[in-house]
Amino acid sequence: MNSTKKRVIGISGSLRKDSLNTMALKLAASKLPANVEVELLDWRSVPPFDADLLAAEGFPASVAAIRERIAAADGVLIVTPEYNFSVPGMLKNLLDWISRGTDQPFARKPVAILSASGGPLGGARVQYEMRKLLQCLNALPLAKPEVFIGNAPAKFDAEGQCKDEDTVRFVQAQMQAFASWIDDVARMTAA
Repeated sequence: MNSTKKRVIGISGSLRKDSLNTMALKLAASKLPANVEVELLDWRSVPPFDADLLAAEGFPASVAAIRERIAAADGVLIVTPEYNFSVPGMLKNLLDWISRGTDQPFARKPVAILSASGGPLGGARVQYEMRKLLQCLNALPLAKPEVFIGNAPAKFDAEGQCKDEDTVRFVQAQMQAFASWIDDVARMTAA
């Protein structure tokens, strides 16, 4: 694995203050190798997508800043809940804004996806929906290992720490694979 410092943007698909997915995002960030720095993205100020606004005024400042951060990053880590068997509406809205323009920053960008849910499937369906969206953006999602944190409320304590050893082990394995995937993609795109 390349020891050069890398930057990853972390996106939680939930805006809730005590979101299980934000807890899972922080767990994943803590399990990346020491040479990978994670910036947790605050995207609350992104407005609803409006093509007329984009045409008249360009990207809102909040969207332009996020696009720049993603473009400059070596990878993106998305941790999201599943809403109605799919992607949360606000996260889809964020992706709709980011994807506009010929310079959309997800193109050829390594991405890791994981999900946490109170149900037993751990958000499995949202991950397949996310893969579909990322394919449209020409992103390069990590195929395996997949991580679905089912029954998540029982796996995190009141301080947001994961207390389930199997979950920690699965997330750590995925983050090691993600760091390697970032290196692999860098080599492929440099060739």
